[in-house]
Amino acid sequence: MEKSIRKYWPIFVLPTMLAFLIGFLIPFLTGLYLSFCNFTTVSDATFVGLSNYIRIFTDPTSNFTHALWVTSLFTVVNVILINVFGFVLALLLVRGFRGTNIFRTVFFMPNLIGGIVLGWVWNLLLSGILAKFGRTLVYSESYGFWGLTILMTWQQAGYMMVIYIAGLQSIPDDLIEAASIDGATSLQTLFKIKIPMVMPSITICTFLTLTNSFKLFDQNLALLSAESSGKLKLLALDIYETFYGRNGWQGAGQAKAVIFTIIVAAVAILQMRLTNKREVQQ
Repeated sequence: MEKSIRKYWPIFVLPTMLAFLIGFLIPFLTGLYLSFCNFTTVSDATFVGLSNYIRIFTDPTSNFTHALWVTSLFTVVNVILINVFGFVLALLLVRGFRGTNIFRTVFFMPNLIGGIVLGWVWNLLLSGILAKFGRTLVYSESYGFWGLTILMTWQQAGYMMVIYIAGLQSIPDDLIEAASIDGATSLQTLFKIKIPMVMPSITICTFLTLTNSFKLFDQNLALLSAESSGKLKLLALDIYETFYGRNGWQGAGQAKAVIFTIIVAAVAILQMRLTNKREVQQ
């Protein structure tokens, strides 16, 4: 019976393979080819070799290296803040006090709001606060950086909290009880038992915050709209403006996108390997 079923595996794999080819592989290969071309539409592409890649690193108006640096710094700060706040909230909300479910819902709800809407709302809030001091979000790059950081931490900490709660609740009670009997302090229990045991959750949350921060676009566009030119543009927004906002730069924008894809994939794979090694098997 098992052998007769095995011969039909191509039928079950075919839908997934078609979706992968149509949704990812073919567009990626097409984009890779276009990064070596000058074009305005796909049909009039002219091969120019490495010119686009050289241009984005040597042209002073390219802004690619600066956007890459700012995006990397933004990602590091956000990965730390979102995961720290998410984990602390999870520790507080697994204690089972009255109203726990309400607090979990409240902290999770910001993740349900769309990025564009969230960006506009926080634009109004932060602009109103800064106006008291005669400043705006685009007064300097640092204002936009920390405004975007506050927005992302507020939005995603609750989502990571849910994942951390699931990890904390999976820790066997016997381990906690044994540590308490042996005289372990709360900090020792946290760093020696709880954190090692929730490493699978840390792996997932780190991966999500890492990739989300690197690929951030809609919040960046909405929060720092209108006057954001030359202020805080993360790499995804910079690629968008290069491709659609600068005539004759379509090939350079595509080259930026290819490099961006490779960087995100490499960083995500490296992070998964590093955190997977620290996971504890229960």
